[in-house]
Amino acid sequence: MTNANLLSILPQLASAAAHTHALGFLYEGLTDDKAVRMRVPYRADLVGDPDSGVLAGGLVTALLDHIGGMAVWVAMDAFRPIATLDLRVDYMRAAAPGRDLLAQARCYRLTPSIGFVRAWAFEDDPSDPVAAAQAAYIVSGEKNAGSPS
Repeated sequence: MTNANLLSILPQLASAAAHTHALGFLYEGLTDDKAVRMRVPYRADLVGDPDSGVLAGGLVTALLDHIGGMAVWVAMDAFRPIATLDLRVDYMRAAAPGRDLLAQARCYRLTPSIGFVRAWAFEDDPSDPVAAAQAAYIVSGEKNAGSPS
């Protein structure tokens, strides 16, 4: 799959899985330095604490894990099967109630078998994160996996 083909399916990859579709993940694009950006629009059913209106921590983890995988695909310039090998999420503060949550991720090292990613979730400014993640994804040796269905 060429770069143009991968870029054309990134929006689909953001929300094609049943859980990412149900959670409302939306592809926002790539930054100038090839970091992937996604958004989760705020919805009441995604709230983890009804008294405060703060989004559930599991949503943040799912978002950071998913965008991390997308960052590996961007770094490989191809869609190939990957799986989360390791994921650490540091929660720094509660997400602001009533606000969309954004995430950004960059694969900073890619070997033939593992992609290493840093990701962060925030409302407006990536330098004021709700949470940050460090992750590793195992990359399948299959070179022509094709596009997802």
